[in-house]
Amino acid sequence: MANWLDPELTTLAFVWRLDRRDGVTLGFTSHDRDLEIDGIVYRAAPGMVPSAIEWSDGFDADTVELAGALTSDAIRPDDLAAGRWDGARLTLRAVDWTDPAAPPVALVAGTLGTVTTEGDRFAVELHGPASVLDAPVVEVTSPECRASLGDRRCRVDMAGRSRIEAVAAASGSVLTLATPLPDGAFASGRLRWIDGANAGLWAQVLANAGASVTLGEPPHFEVAAGTRVELHEGCDRRFATCVARFSNAANFRGEPHLPGNDLLTRYAL
Repeated sequence: MANWLDPELTTLAFVWRLDRRDGVTLGFTSHDRDLEIDGIVYRAAPGMVPSAIEWSDGFDADTVELAGALTSDAIRPDDLAAGRWDGARLTLRAVDWTDPAAPPVALVAGTLGTVTTEGDRFAVELHGPASVLDAPVVEVTSPECRASLGDRRCRVDMAGRSRIEAVAAASGSVLTLATPLPDGAFASGRLRWIDGANAGLWAQVLANAGASVTLGEPPHFEVAAGTRVELHEGCDRRFATCVARFSNAANFRGEPHLPGNDLLTRYAL
């Protein structure tokens, strides 16, 4: 434990380091002044407070709720709603605000769950490393493939299966690209916004035909003409598609020929 915690009167401040999935790193502190630690400036955000923190040597899933006011320009309500903060890596430490170079006390670390907002305040649950123990350890059988296209189990080579295109127009969840694409090639795939107000966000592609691309939901922010997007091919996870389109039957991670529950309802006439 840090020596600066020994005196009866401590000079303690909380610092949060947030590493978003898009590569942005931000720092905040509960102190009333900015603190610079290890080259990162932690902006004063006195309204941000953690819930009670409990340490244990058991295997219970560790979760901490973090709440605060939207007082920083770095945390905007529209970014929270768009999901920019979902899955971000967070490290919470206690430091001596009179001597930021003193050894900090690590409190919790983990990833952010879904962020909720109410008025000018937000709340988010932090999932610690032990939370992975709540995940299923045995897969459930399914007729569809349980792998993701191009991952280590699928093994499909994704080289040449992505394209960067410019958006000519956008209406709701339908984008019109400047260049037509092969019909259906990117259905069930993903789209990443490269620039514009949506830069860094991902969207699901439902279908594509010609220059038209239909997304799972409308973009969170307005799309200007000329905005670049990166499209990645997708797969509908059916065995027939795996065979005909990818010639990858050997790596299909599903049970397409396993009898379903409808077999139990059959009877002889």
